[in-house]
Amino acid sequence: MPRRSQSRRATKKRSVSRSNLAFLHSTLYLLLVPSVVFLRAVNVGGVNRCQPAVIAKQLARFGVVNIGAVGTFVVRKDVSESTLRAAIAKKLPFKSEIMICPARDILKLAAKRDPFARQPSGPDITRFVNVLARPLRAPPSLPLSLPAHDDWLLKIIAIENRFVLGVYRRQMKAISYLGKVEKQLGVPATTRNWNTIKKVVQILKED
Repeated sequence: MPRRSQSRRATKKRSVSRSNLAFLHSTLYLLLVPSVVFLRAVNVGGVNRCQPAVIAKQLARFGVVNIGAVGTFVVRKDVSESTLRAAIAKKLPFKSEIMICPARDILKLAAKRDPFARQPSGPDITRFVNVLARPLRAPPSLPLSLPAHDDWLLKIIAIENRFVLGVYRRQMKAISYLGKVEKQLGVPATTRNWNTIKKVVQILKED
């Protein structure tokens, strides 16, 4: 076999090997990234009781930081979603939806201009984010006001990937509409105050 042909084949093999290695590195980057975990329906109404602060300490090897009492964790270490999900599930004495979002998605959400800038504000208004288990296939028309546009208790103002942003009035009836929104969207969701999201971003930026 001519030496030139052998040389071309060897060069091609090295090129393929480098391409495969680059693909492997990029795949690992996507799988192993800092993340944020949101548990659904934890410590609400006296059911699904657990101690998120204790869970964070038990998962210290992942660099877990607990925020609040309803299951919000910032995971600073690069760990795969499957590993993290399994580790958290083992610490819970009940089954719960575990929403895991790449940290970059949270940072991207918060980096945009204030999504609530044109919305009502004050002590009687709560700004919130619904974290979805998966993106919506067919998002509804916005804004979505419940129970009615002119006399709303809850209003969805934006949907960004897996994040549903909205405001609700601090009235007992308004809370019930959070569950109705989840049913209408058809995807499991967990609700967090916008202030919680800002705390998450603050911790992520400390790294």
